[in-house]
Amino acid sequence: MFFSCAKEQPARLTVQEEQFDYNVEQFADLGVLRYQVTDWDSLSLQQKSLIYCLNEAALYGRDILFDQNNRYNLAIRRTLEAVYANYKGDTASADYQAFAVYLKRVWFSNGIHHHYGEEKFLPGFSKEFFTNAVKSLDSTLVPRRENQSVDTFLDEIIPVMFQPELYAKKVNQDSGIDVIAGSANNYYGEGVTQKEVELFYNAMKNPNDSTPVPFGLNSRLIKKDGKLVEEIYKTGGLYSPAIEKIVYWLEEAGKYAENPQQKKAIELLVDFYKTGDLKKYDEYSIAWVKDTESVVDFVNGFTESYGDALGLKASWEALVNFKDLQATAKTKVISENAQWFEDHSPVAPQFKKENVKGVSAKTITATILGGDCYPATPIGINLPNSNWIRKEYGSKSVTISNITEAYDKAAAGNGFLDEFVCCPAEKEIMEKFGSQTDNLHTDLHECLGHASGQLLPGVNSDALNIYGSTIEEARADLFGLYYIPDPKILEIGLLNNPEAYKAEYYKYMMNGLITQLSRIEPGKQIEEAHMRNRSLIAHWVLERGQANKVAELVKKDGKTYVVINDYEKMRTLIGELLAEVQRIKSEGDFAAAKQLVEQYGVKVDLELHKEVRERYDKLGIAPYKGFVNPVYEAVKDKQGNIIDIRISYKEGYAEQMMRYSEDYSPLPTYNGK
Repeated sequence: MFFSCAKEQPARLTVQEEQFDYNVEQFADLGVLRYQVTDWDSLSLQQKSLIYCLNEAALYGRDILFDQNNRYNLAIRRTLEAVYANYKGDTASADYQAFAVYLKRVWFSNGIHHHYGEEKFLPGFSKEFFTNAVKSLDSTLVPRRENQSVDTFLDEIIPVMFQPELYAKKVNQDSGIDVIAGSANNYYGEGVTQKEVELFYNAMKNPNDSTPVPFGLNSRLIKKDGKLVEEIYKTGGLYSPAIEKIVYWLEEAGKYAENPQQKKAIELLVDFYKTGDLKKYDEYSIAWVKDTESVVDFVNGFTESYGDALGLKASWEALVNFKDLQATAKTKVISENAQWFEDHSPVAPQFKKENVKGVSAKTITATILGGDCYPATPIGINLPNSNWIRKEYGSKSVTISNITEAYDKAAAGNGFLDEFVCCPAEKEIMEKFGSQTDNLHTDLHECLGHASGQLLPGVNSDALNIYGSTIEEARADLFGLYYIPDPKILEIGLLNNPEAYKAEYYKYMMNGLITQLSRIEPGKQIEEAHMRNRSLIAHWVLERGQANKVAELVKKDGKTYVVINDYEKMRTLIGELLAEVQRIKSEGDFAAAKQLVEQYGVKVDLELHKEVRERYDKLGIAPYKGFVNPVYEAVKDKQGNIIDIRISYKEGYAEQMMRYSEDYSPLPTYNGK
């Protein structure tokens, strides 16, 4: 599971690093940043070569994600890029400027739907401008279907781009609708319904199987001759041209593996890509979890299911990294005490793990972001997602130090605290401890929260259906929030001030109640699972603590602020909610999950929403951030052997996106039907 994570180590910056420019550009509601690969020169040539090969494998899956997000995404992206590269008209015109922003948004979101809000964003340029621009191209540059004219092609894609109601939401989890038919993603074929999907995959499951594979994870489900059929993502199957490239570079990476366990994990991942066999995927996941000694590590494949309303299908993503040895010391302390935290949680005993196994934690330096981790990326990871593998073999939890450092450096002096924190005492404690406690909360979330608890025997891991992702993220968040004030945290040296936790409590309530509203489009409700989770927790605490005024929303000079009056009572409420959320998860209580999410996690106060967006606009802060990757160059001798890997940070956003589309785009424009 992905959420937010951050660094713990003190900054180690040289004069050159202090001059590093983290900000690249800003457009729409998006900001593009750079991250720095610190300590690159501390790696051996073997490790650098391994990273280089894994980086290449990470970049070749980009087209897969575009196609998964919507079946027209590749056609639209390639058309926009052809216009961008060949436009001969007035680039200063309003239409062209809006066109450039639209293309940048498509790149950022890996398609025509907002990467976080899920709704389709519309072009700011006219249909006439777009039609004329496309018709001015050499027809060979227009990604048409076989024997399709340019006019017919435009007739097909213009409604997809310009009509608000067509493919309106990438993931639609609105209560009471068919969430499969109502979602614009490409995990299911035309005419497939939610009921059909549920019946199809439920028939595959054996309630007595203690080691179930994640059915449906790596396939598109379509109707063929009236019957449901899976198109498997594998070599020789769906997305084969991209997967073949990924496999090639994984096999090259295997030549530089640091140890036999890492090599085994890479080989099993290759076997999975070649066969599409989900048992192979589980074997790979187990081997990957067992590899705790390697400095270099990676995620590559069909991993997270947030993009599917039913939480079955996984988007393709990749992240390559190496261990930050200095910063890992603190995360190691957390993992070493995992059993203590499990034993002392406020959760009912039957829902706790008697033996917490294999929770390994480390702080990492990202070297490349790919697929659903690019340009926007999580800053923390806890994998694998399989409940039985986590129980029997454990999980890996990481925080990504150079990404959070980039966020911190890019945000310095942006005026956020002055605008949204009303009380001088709260502002002081957030300035003093905010970064430290935010990072620690994320460590607790990833390392302990996701690794805690257990399902009761016979409970289906998909029992919570469309609410599963939100409940799981709430469970992990609550675990971290409950423990961050605990004396144990001071005892094991993770914080050194008993008041520090208040910075995280205030920030969390402020975010869940107020500031995350900046990310919602006017008139929309909350769609994304992490945002629903934060809203759920904050609004539940606000309501349950109302009688004693544990926390309040107050008005001052026409602006809304959070005030927390009783931090200790707030922790008690968080413990109560954690116990209930874990019960819901462990028992598979769909009705209770629905009630919690729909009552506290979805709705938006229209007046407050308008106010928050206006305050954000005045600050000029982009609510969402993403990154450009560094550029890596393999230096080889006359025999073709790698003798060095050079890294540079000069590539711009559009320059990188166009290069990736040129060099890492092996899929046909239309994949399947």
